[in-house]
Amino acid sequence: EVQLVESGGGLVQAGGSLRLSCAASGFTFDDYAIAWFRQAPGKEREGVSCISSSNVSTYYADSVKGRFTISSDNAKNTVYLQMNSLKPEDTAVYYCAARYYYCSGYGHIYGSWGQGTQVTVSS
Repeated sequence: EVQLVESGGGLVQAGGSLRLSCAASGFTFDDYAIAWFRQAPGKEREGVSCISSSNVSTYYADSVKGRFTISSDNAKNTVYLQMNSLKPEDTAVYYCAARYYYCSGYGHIYGSWGQGTQVTVSS
């Protein structure tokens, strides 16, 4: 059974940092792309970042470039999202999602999702 479990969310002041984790199980981790999406109240889900299978490529939304960094520890089957210089507009529920091999910004084509972790950035 494919499982994705996010952790690391919380409340932080603007300018602060958080590191989210996405622990994966139930599939061959190296063969899958792992993406982070977020959804704020009343807004559409937004792709934030993605790391492709075997860590070949990384992608970032323009809104987080230079502030967020995605990385993968294949020995731990875990993907991280380091979020620095956080802004109030980063407030959302953050989800990780997995799909075979390639990254995509289209959430509907990801077959597996975690339960989400809340990130709240106060001004």
